[in-house]
Amino acid sequence: MPHIVCLRPLHPDAMARLHAEPDFKVTMLTEVNADTLREPMQTAEAIIVRATPINRDFLANAPMLSICARHGVGYDAVDVKALTERGIRLTVTPDANALSVAEHAMMLMLSTSRRTLDYDKNLRALDWGSKPSLKTWDLSGRKVLIIGFGRIGGRVARLCAAFGMEVLVHDPYIPQNTIRGAGFRPVKVLHEGLAEADIVTTHCPSNEETRGMVNGTFLAAMKPGGTYINTARGTLVDEAALTAALKTGHLATAGLDVFWEEPVTTRLPLLDLPNVVVSPHSAAATEQGMRRMGLSCAESIISHFKGQLDPDVVINKEVLRGNA
Repeated sequence: MPHIVCLRPLHPDAMARLHAEPDFKVTMLTEVNADTLREPMQTAEAIIVRATPINRDFLANAPMLSICARHGVGYDAVDVKALTERGIRLTVTPDANALSVAEHAMMLMLSTSRRTLDYDKNLRALDWGSKPSLKTWDLSGRKVLIIGFGRIGGRVARLCAAFGMEVLVHDPYIPQNTIRGAGFRPVKVLHEGLAEADIVTTHCPSNEETRGMVNGTFLAAMKPGGTYINTARGTLVDEAALTAALKTGHLATAGLDVFWEEPVTTRLPLLDLPNVVVSPHSAAATEQGMRRMGLSCAESIISHFKGQLDPDVVINKEVLRGNA
């Protein structure tokens, strides 16, 4: 009887899918800490993980683990090498959250362009009317640079085009003809796109190549008065440099769903800036998005134990080859 441990609650439909398997034992943890993990991880053969770091210390207490299903697409908090050494499969939910995150990126673009929070605050104080000091912009006719043309970046590109924006795309791993064929303008040299775009939005993973890429040099290359949007990973951004660019007015606004350290437990200077719209890494957390991610994790685990796991959802495919 495979033992599945869910590190934090899942959508009810996903839990129902797991419980429908007669040979599964399912444990759901509402709190994840050393005490709550100690006993269930001794017999866990599968885990569904959201925010819990999966490292060598964690794995040392999981002797029977054979699959780690990531509730989302990012896995920078997972030690993939350690999993691979143990022959443990790491899966993600490739398509489940793309729509939700793309819509959230558009929400941040609209909120920053229309200064929604500022005007909301004014009206609640019975301060009526538009203000010359609170400049707003249409999205239509503006240029947006999308960095990363994967599942989420591609959706953002299509949504931006639907708003009448001119869409520029930078992704060194996607052929320029592919971007051009999708109806968008490829940008080969990143800094050339930064200088041209009114809005820059990042949709790439956090790794050794991209970590801290949005630094002082990156921000200085952006068009004066531009907007930066991030719904990818907070570790892409040098937050001190972004704070400085917003304070000096080089950037007009920013919309952020992710931060370098999560959860945010200290008062970041970014949080005190009036020209920043923030959310707590909640872009994918719509009702539909949570359902899709939960069900995707459940299906990965069920198919794993039935010997039918889809290789497309597996990150460390060498583990599959080793079991072939």
